[in-house]
Amino acid sequence: MKKVYETALKAIQNIPDGASLLVGGFGLCGIPENAISALKQKGIKNLTCISNNAGVDDFGLGLLLQTRQIKKMIASYVGENKEFERQYLAKELEVELVPQGTLAERIRSAGAGIPAFWTATGVGTQVAEGKEKREFEGQTYVMETALKADFALVKAWKGDRFGNLIYKQTARNFNPLMAMAGKVTVAEVEELVEPGELDPDQIHTPAIFVQRVFEGKNYEKRIEELTLRES
Repeated sequence: MKKVYETALKAIQNIPDGASLLVGGFGLCGIPENAISALKQKGIKNLTCISNNAGVDDFGLGLLLQTRQIKKMIASYVGENKEFERQYLAKELEVELVPQGTLAERIRSAGAGIPAFWTATGVGTQVAEGKEKREFEGQTYVMETALKADFALVKAWKGDRFGNLIYKQTARNFNPLMAMAGKVTVAEVEELVEPGELDPDQIHTPAIFVQRVFEGKNYEKRIEELTLRES
C-alpha cells in the first residue's frame, strides 16, 4: 500500500465538503500546518473540526475560520481568536465545548473501540445537559460518547514511509490519540525517513494507524505568547 504523498494537497485531495476532521495540536504546538494550508487552498467547506483549540486569527484553524470553511468546532479552548468570537456571537458557527480531559478521553475511546464512558467531570453544569447520568458508589456520573471523525490530520517530528511516527516533546499531545480515531489518518512529518531508521522503542504511533504520510515544509513553530523578563 502506497502511503507517501508528494505534497499536502495530494494527501488531502479527496477530503469532501462536509467532512469531520480531527486536527492535532495543543495551543500552537504540534499543528498540521501544511495540511491546514492545503485545506484552505482547496476550498473544502462545511467542515466539522475537532481540536483542542481553534488556533489564532491568522494561524492554525484560524485560517479556515477566516475563509468560513468551518461550520462546527468541537474544542476545549476557544480564546485568543477574535474571528471565532465574532462568528459564534453572530450564530454563524456551531460550537461544542468539551472539558479538555473529557475531549482527550472521547478521542482515545474512539481509537480503542470503546463507544462510551462515565465521568464526573461536568456534572451539574451545561456540559451534562441532555446526557445520560448514573450514580456509582454515591457519586453522580455523566455518560460521554466516543469521538471519531472521517479524517485525522496529525503532525509528527519524524516518520517513515510505512507511517510509523515519532512526536517531539509537547507535540505529543492530542496527535497520538487522534491518529487512532480517524477513519483515514493523514500525517505530516518534519523529516521523512526510510523504514528501519526509527528506533522501534521510540515510535509513538505505529504505522497501522496511518494511511497517508508526507514531508511538510516551511514550519513556523510559533510561540503563542512571548514573555520577557524586564532588564
